[in-house]
Amino acid sequence: MKKGCKFGTHRVIEPKGTLPQPAWKIDNNMDIYDNEILINVQTLNIDSASFTQIKDQAENDVERIKEIMVDIVSKRGKHHNPVTGSGGMLIGTIEKIGSHLEGKTDLRVGDKIATLVSLSLTPLRIDSIKEVRKNIDQVDIEGKAILFESGIYAIIPNDMPENLALSVLDVAGAPAQTAKLVQPGDTVLVIGGAGKSGMLCLYEAKKRAGVTGKVICLGHSERSIEKVKRINLADEYIVADATKPVEVMEKVKEATGGEMADVTINCVNVPDTEMSSILSTKDDGMIYFFSMATSFTKAALGAEGVGMDTKMIIGNGYTKGHAKISIEIMRESKELRDLYEELYA
Repeated sequence: MKKGCKFGTHRVIEPKGTLPQPAWKIDNNMDIYDNEILINVQTLNIDSASFTQIKDQAENDVERIKEIMVDIVSKRGKHHNPVTGSGGMLIGTIEKIGSHLEGKTDLRVGDKIATLVSLSLTPLRIDSIKEVRKNIDQVDIEGKAILFESGIYAIIPNDMPENLALSVLDVAGAPAQTAKLVQPGDTVLVIGGAGKSGMLCLYEAKKRAGVTGKVICLGHSERSIEKVKRINLADEYIVADATKPVEVMEKVKEATGGEMADVTINCVNVPDTEMSSILSTKDDGMIYFFSMATSFTKAALGAEGVGMDTKMIIGNGYTKGHAKISIEIMRESKELRDLYEELYA
């Protein structure tokens, strides 16, 4: 086997010298290097911002969705949406392990795993698309993928359905970062709180803020909020259009008695919600932009433009222990697990 770089730079075709994620095109030949793992792919879980954009481009037509996805992979060697810049993750079975990794990994041929690195850097080959589940951003395929030596993963737990585990692990960074950021007594606003990542953030925020804190869920419609209310994930609920910052600010001001949020977590999958997050947060507060629809230029210049000294964190999908934290939420809360299974499994 040929020797490869730990970070996968040996797969980069264009432009040379870059890492696989920012590269425009990578090599998706499935003959593995000595430090790679070959995966027989079962399901792609496409990033929410990316899949929303693809559905819009395809006018919600399943065959067009398939064509767009296959076109992205054929051109780039990976599922790296050229519009949103985001990817997703996958679930599959280990088919082959490179010779350099033998004895250095806990994985074995036949293990079923979820990759916890983005499809935007993962060499991928789609042979056929079997099913598109538009409502949960998941696509069943026949195909192969490569996990680099530096790639992180989670072995699929045996006490929950695979599609449920995939949906949870896809957004594992959000509740794990919430656990790090929220302190007892904090007022926490989750924008997009009725979504897949938002509900996990609400649960973790309520646990961390405690009885002296306040957790506010903001959703785009009464219907979306209703399911969250049903299982009591937040203390207060706001229905508002997150792309209208003044409207959102006024409603958050009312909900907090003018104090605004100590921590705001943005989980929406549409653009132009940066200023709603900034105006809803205290001047010395914290904003965590988990959404890949975020423009960090708009956030930085927007905060400057309104004279806010707010701390803003880029939504790194990885933090230590994130897979364990997200899976444990499913084990801790029967109500949330039941809702997740209803919506995403």
